[in-house]
Amino acid sequence: MAIADIAAYSHLTEVEIEALANDLDAIRSEVEESRGAKDAAYIRRTIKFQRILDVAARLLIGCTRSRTGWAVGTAALAYAKSVENMEIGHNVGHGQWDWMNDPEIHSTTWEWDMVGVSSQWRYSHNYRHHVFSNVVGVDDDLGFGVIRMTRDEAWKPEHLFQPLRNLLLASIFEWGIGLHGIHSERDRLVPDHDKVVQARKAFATKIARQSVKDYVLFPALSRSRWRRTLAANAAANLLRNFWAYAVIFCGHFPDGAEKFSADVLENETKGEWYLRQMLGAANFDAGPVMAFSSGNLCYQIEHHLFPDLPSNRLAQIAVRVREVCDKYDLPYTSSSFVRQYLLVLRTIHKLALPDRFLVATSDDAPETASERKFLDSATGGESAGGLRTALRERARKRRC
Repeated sequence: MAIADIAAYSHLTEVEIEALANDLDAIRSEVEESRGAKDAAYIRRTIKFQRILDVAARLLIGCTRSRTGWAVGTAALAYAKSVENMEIGHNVGHGQWDWMNDPEIHSTTWEWDMVGVSSQWRYSHNYRHHVFSNVVGVDDDLGFGVIRMTRDEAWKPEHLFQPLRNLLLASIFEWGIGLHGIHSERDRLVPDHDKVVQARKAFATKIARQSVKDYVLFPALSRSRWRRTLAANAAANLLRNFWAYAVIFCGHFPDGAEKFSADVLENETKGEWYLRQMLGAANFDAGPVMAFSSGNLCYQIEHHLFPDLPSNRLAQIAVRVREVCDKYDLPYTSSSFVRQYLLVLRTIHKLALPDRFLVATSDDAPETASERKFLDSATGGESAGGLRTALRERARKRRC
């Protein structure tokens, strides 16, 4: 089942875990001390690019008479929405640019272009997800409450439909994020009934604002071409939802992104927290354009280690994190985007079935592992190397 003893699973001693924390703290300090004008220029340039692209796309949609022009405009609008949500909204909401002290680009003032309320998302995501990442029963992002992503969650007949649920979640992902945020906000505010009501009103107001903007105002401005604009806005939102969903799922649910029991939270040290972030996330390979398009969330491991460091630094940080993984013989989970997503789909379809139809054990399955997988080894759970060596040795023995 889920990992209950992260030190045992990682094959590291307490001294090694503390040293790992010091190495990662050093990376954080170096990046924080070197933030400056180039980083500020990057986020301002990104915001300017996104806004210009958004306007240009809407003008093309409203003015063109050809299907090709409409398709290009719709694709450009979808891309502008994706950049706003991930490279700007998500990262600004994490406080990555708060050090600039710019009131426009601050986590407490930025409201992103989707139905979810930024302040509600910051609690559900920055706190519930990032602090308790992949802890079963605590991290609400583990399947988003509608998909079974670990055998630690008991199978129910309704899980047979989770492949369809997955498709639905992908198509309305912004609504899923919004509902996720309001549910977390409700849990936080209970039993203060008045604040719960205010939170629900804020969510309803945001839904109304987004709906009017995309499905009333801009179509109305197009006058006789309102149908084309309405269809373009709906298609752009759909494409943005699919892309954001795919990026998020590829960073959290492929093989190698481990799950943890609540036991790991008891007396968890900084080094153990770092380890949980490293072992609970996954990257996908990307060049500069792909990285920018994904909000630099192709570096999900680095983002989970340092969620409030500027996204434009994650590629640089990734080089250092790989060195740390090599130093402590830890796996660094990364593969192509397509492969990561196919692994996610396999897990979703696999765990839709009752456990009795699954072949691998619940402690040693591709999508789920725990320290108990090593108990039958000749060394009794110890290893001459670290976790990466232990995993390779176990894989070799299984092939024999």
